[in-house]
Amino acid sequence: MGILAHVDAGKTSLTERLLYAAGVIKAVGRVDDGSTTTDSMELERRRGITIRSAVVSFELGDLTVNLIDTPGHSDFIAEVERALSVLDGAVLVISAVEGVQVQTRLLMRTLSRLRIPTVLFVNKIDRMGARYDSLLADIGRLLTPSAVPMGAVRDLGTRTAQYEPFPLVHQGLGEMLAERNDSFLAAYLEDTLGEDDYRRELLSQVRRSLVHPVYFGSAMTGVGVPELIDGIREWLPRATGAPGDPLQASVFKVERGAAGEKIASARIFTGELRARQVVEVHRGSTSYEVKPTSLRVFERGSTTAVDTAEAGRVVALRGMKEIQIGDQLGSVGARSGQLFAPPTLETVIRPVHGADGGKLFMALQQLAEQDPLIQVRKGEEISISLYGEVQKEVIAALLESEYRLAVTFSETTPIHVERPIGVGTAQREIGDPGNLWAAAVGFRVSPAPVGTGIDYRLEVELGGLPRAFHTAIEETVRQTLLQGLYGWEVVDCRVDLIRTHYFSPVTVAADFRRLVPLVLMQALQEAGTRVHEPVNHFELDLASDAVAPVLGKLAEAFATVRNSVVRQGEARLEGSIPAGRVHTFEAQLPGLTHGEGILLTTFDAFRPVVGAPPTHPRTDGNPLNEKQYLLHLNRT
Repeated sequence: MGILAHVDAGKTSLTERLLYAAGVIKAVGRVDDGSTTTDSMELERRRGITIRSAVVSFELGDLTVNLIDTPGHSDFIAEVERALSVLDGAVLVISAVEGVQVQTRLLMRTLSRLRIPTVLFVNKIDRMGARYDSLLADIGRLLTPSAVPMGAVRDLGTRTAQYEPFPLVHQGLGEMLAERNDSFLAAYLEDTLGEDDYRRELLSQVRRSLVHPVYFGSAMTGVGVPELIDGIREWLPRATGAPGDPLQASVFKVERGAAGEKIASARIFTGELRARQVVEVHRGSTSYEVKPTSLRVFERGSTTAVDTAEAGRVVALRGMKEIQIGDQLGSVGARSGQLFAPPTLETVIRPVHGADGGKLFMALQQLAEQDPLIQVRKGEEISISLYGEVQKEVIAALLESEYRLAVTFSETTPIHVERPIGVGTAQREIGDPGNLWAAAVGFRVSPAPVGTGIDYRLEVELGGLPRAFHTAIEETVRQTLLQGLYGWEVVDCRVDLIRTHYFSPVTVAADFRRLVPLVLMQALQEAGTRVHEPVNHFELDLASDAVAPVLGKLAEAFATVRNSVVRQGEARLEGSIPAGRVHTFEAQLPGLTHGEGILLTTFDAFRPVVGAPPTHPRTDGNPLNEKQYLLHLNRT
């Protein structure tokens, strides 16, 4: 089960209350005091936010819950994605005071798309300004029309606020269920349904992600939490994987222990996993075998060493040096794809002390193990990809606390991509002028449909070249296209291998690895590329009297408004905005809307850059300049 929310809605406090109710902890920790169980990093305790997903297991009666507490800030959406990939069900926490916030909407949209059964918990009913009726209306309008309240609140917004559950058989629930099941509707109209009928139908619709029960309470006082626990036990689905099936598990977290060893957290969906068992690991189109040296299961707030873990468990694995987040153990799972867009921003990171450059690069590589989307690049300077500005602060704090490194950042800029616009071919034979290697290759480069990535194909006989040479060629093609004519990654590109030749036993794989970039970039140069910039879709809710000044700022940000609706003093604007302009516009929004504007942005697409294409510093020695490239090879 995952606990998800916009930052500060109270999900970590709710986690503490659940652990207390299960008897795992003797006192409820406080986020403000830095005494919570799942925020274990020093930085998390200091800032009072969740940065890394944390796993804790406990018992609710006969139900074992493996709970994943996820970050709430949008800059750490990659952490949330990894948690979503292993969930059976979720609790989405909403603040009764702040209401439906930007991240809440993004999370609910993703939970619905993945059809993950979800219960909503409205927290902070004891705070001044807490809402009930208007908040339920906002939930129906902004999150899901299938949310059904399971109770009411007495003394709302006071310290004595109490949650009062509805009887299961009531009009609101009956109408909601009837809208989604014709046979239930017929019996509902005939008034022949009892409590068991309601319970069966609600269970069925929640587990199919058609209806979302809404509970109210306070994680700080514990009001409403027992009812939420009953809802979790009754409505959310239990793990169904069978131990006798083939092993299928997914790695969703990688961290390092005190001795620097990798520790991988994985969810076992089916089958069983044994310590020191040889396991096949799948990553994209590649696979390899590994043998975990240690196997621990999460239980009662800690981990316990075991010899075997069965389907439904979350485990911590040691002894797998090459393991990465997203790796599939045994066989490939159904939810192994990426749910959210990759980062569209990047920044150059520099050590305050120039001599620390090598140490900084190694530290960033270790942080990238925990968050693969950081994507560290090293050329003349080191750059990293980001989701937002808060990530900068967190990376700087982690480098200082864990590696004793002080750093500075350049201004954040958008990550562009290149797409081929024509067809280009190039080839070099053994003995050709400029070909220093005992290898020959030829390529044809052409555009591929949007979203294809790199479509690599063979027009040569597979058996005409040793398998190791084919592997070297394909790997180098993909590596080379990370930097196109302008230095940006090339996407949506078809590459046909049209010529190969070698001399046995002189030729080695390294000959192809060095020759391929020269030939491939020559073909790409003949085809030509166009640089595209990342563009976000935006939804903006604001008061109608703020529309005019906001439209002016959107125009300054080169945004396009495609749809606008104004009614009863409120307005909604929808359109697109360049990703590189979002942060500046977002910073201006509170002043333009009296602090009431709600902006939701999600990656939409890449669109062609108008005017001179921006360039990106190269790290590959530049195969477009043969002399420079050869000097680069000699240095490396």
